[in-house]
Order: sequence, then C-alpha cells, then structure tokens
Amino acid sequence: MPTRTASAMWIGTLREGQGLMRAGDGVEGPYSARSRFEDGSGTNPEALLGAAHAGCFSMALAARLSEAGHEPIRIDTVAKVHLEAHGDGFTIERIDLSTEAAVPGIDEQTFRREAEEAKKSCPVSRLFARTDIGLEARLVA
Repeated sequence: MPTRTASAMWIGTLREGQGLMRAGDGVEGPYSARSRFEDGSGTNPEALLGAAHAGCFSMALAARLSEAGHEPIRIDTVAKVHLEAHGDGFTIERIDLSTEAAVPGIDEQTFRREAEEAKKSCPVSRLFARTDIGLEARLVA
C-alpha cells in the first residue's frame, strides 16, 4: 500500500502566527489560532481529521453495502470533531458521524447494521479507537 503524505508550515507565534496545510495533490488551506480555537476563516487540524474520517467511513460503508449486494447510489457523510480544553492542553473528546445514503432495495435495519460495522472497521475509526464516535445513519430515497 502507498504511504500518504501531508505537511504543514507555521510562521510566527501561536496567537499571531499563521500557516498552510497541504494534504495529497492540490489540497491545501491556510490555518491560524483563530481558525482552530475560534470562528476564524481557514481550516484546522480537526477539520482535516473530520474530512479524513468522513471520507474513510463513506468508502467503508460503500464497500460493506456492495459486498452485501446493495450497491449505493450516493453516500453523504459529515464528521463533527469536538476539540475540548483540558487542564494544560486539548483533547479530541468525540467525533459525531452523520450519514445519509441512497441505497435501492435495502431495509432500514440492514442499512443501520452495515453503517455501524463500517464505523468500526474504517481505518480512521480504528485510529480513534479511544475516542467516542457517535453515528447517525439515515437512509434516503
């Protein structure tokens, strides 16, 4: 399997500084203390982790559904990464996944079971094994 690469550059102090993150080919975005700890524009490490988790989960769910004979038309997933201050640092306490999928010919119970298994099996979920990962899964037409 290939090794994936991402990088980050930071200039200045934590409060006044700014940086640029790059992931893969062509994905990049500015980041700052404001974009990470407040409502400033730009991205942040937690948003990139959320994008990775949403993408990984969506692919894992597509694989599970296809293997079970239920080919999905579309899967849309949002990951909300909760960064919390604790004592002298910060911790990602929880990640909430919310997914909607159009999957012809599947019942709600089977869909939810496959979504739960995808949550457990995707490599990014495994990386966050000590983090509480919530899931809301909704089947749409």
